[in-house]
Parts: sequence; C-alpha cells; structure tokens
Amino acid sequence: MEKITLHIEGMHCGACAVGIQMLTSQMDGVSSATVNYEGKEGVFEFDPAKTNKEAIIKSIAELGYTAS
Repeated sequence: MEKITLHIEGMHCGACAVGIQMLTSQMDGVSSATVNYEGKEGVFEFDPAKTNKEAIIKSIAELGYTAS
C-alpha cells in the first residue's frame, strides 16, 4: 500500500470534503480516503498495482476541485 497527502483547493464546505472522500474511497484500489475541509487536504491510501496518484487527482478534478 502507498499513502499520499494531497492539497485540495476549491472546497467551500464540509460537504465538499465528504463528496471527495466518498468518490475517491469507491475507486478501485483505494483502501482509505480522509478529506479535511479545514486543512484543505486529503490523505489517500491505495494499492499502486490498481491505481495511482494521477488517477486520484483526476477524479478530484472531475468534481471541480484542484488537487496537488
């Protein structure tokens, strides 16, 4: 398993963080996703054989947020 922390811009409220967390945690290969609205960051644990950092960033971008 690999663990990354991403800075996420564009969240307006706690519901934004919950939406990102729900979407990314359902991705194939992602074992855990924790998004903190106040800290503007997300911590994602994933299986590098099934997904990668770029795929997680792309999923977040599809919701209208910027992750880096």
